[in-house]
Amino acid sequence: MVFMKPEIIPAILVQLREDLFDRIRKVKPYVDTVQIDIMDGMFVPNNTIGVKHLRGLPEGVKYELHWMVLNPERWIEKVHGDYLHIVHVETIDSLDDVQKIVKKNGGRLGIAINPGTQFEKVLPYLKKVDYVLVMTVNPGFSGQKYIKGMEERVREIRKKFKDIDIEVDGGLDKKTAYSAAAAGANKIVAASSIFKAFSIGKAVKELQESAEKGCKTWAKKSSG
Repeated sequence: MVFMKPEIIPAILVQLREDLFDRIRKVKPYVDTVQIDIMDGMFVPNNTIGVKHLRGLPEGVKYELHWMVLNPERWIEKVHGDYLHIVHVETIDSLDDVQKIVKKNGGRLGIAINPGTQFEKVLPYLKKVDYVLVMTVNPGFSGQKYIKGMEERVREIRKKFKDIDIEVDGGLDKKTAYSAAAAGANKIVAASSIFKAFSIGKAVKELQESAEKGCKTWAKKSSG
């Protein structure tokens, strides 16, 4: 199999606009994409920034919007631009309706699944999107422990959908970034291991190196 160059994506989970912009500025020199976590306090037990805080985001990076909210289409219809919108399978009533709104507003769509959700629930959607997020913690708060058992989901998705982008989010550090990439993930989302590091640049570099080693391991196993 072809080696997939992984991407490190910082996740920003904050409640204030100034904190959002401050974190974007800190990571922007080292990454191509930033993920912004948006929570409504109902789908997950936490509140973060809302749609109004997304206006005027710093240029120079791409943005993923991780919608941990109920009725995500009501939020997405207020956001115009070239964003990757990641919505949870647990919140979708009609994928077609969500896709129409995302397309109308100029974005792309990805699907996320929580650890406690039956894996079979996401499979029908994977034929209709090119991006899937496998949560490796229960969503809501940073700093949680990585759930290694979710790597089996990554392996199954990669086996069935060889060209799909597979993202993992939650508890990612140097060790788990390697492990997730070796299972077939090519997008590594990290928060605490980046923003709590003494050097953000060094932290991103170390995550990248670990993920690349993991992807090479996956490629070797897949071709053997």
